[in-house]
Amino acid sequence: MEDAILAHQRPKLSREVVEFQRATRPLLGVVRSLPAGFSKYRTDEELQRYLRDVEDHVIGTVEQNDEVKKISGWAAILFAPTLVGTVYGMNFDFMPELQWRYGYFMALGLMLTVNVVLYILFRRNWI
Repeated sequence: MEDAILAHQRPKLSREVVEFQRATRPLLGVVRSLPAGFSKYRTDEELQRYLRDVEDHVIGTVEQNDEVKKISGWAAILFAPTLVGTVYGMNFDFMPELQWRYGYFMALGLMLTVNVVLYILFRRNWI
């Protein structure tokens, strides 16, 4: 993956990451059910150790994917008020809302509204 990033192959890399996530999440249930069959099928101890190692890696990968989604969601939420604030910090001469009595409150309300909407959307889908 590092080589792909350095070679500027982002679309291909993004597709591979999505495919990887889709492949690992279903494995979680499968690898968690494996220890129940160890005694039933008299599985070799070395194979049991190997399968437990696979389970650890799958659990780590799925949890890492979830953490990246959360971090990305919070980054988007923090970016929204930054974007609105930078527009109002550009010192334009002709911005009607700058002369409006409630322009400041409108900007704050816009920032708050965007953050709340993003939070609800991300909470529903990821976080």
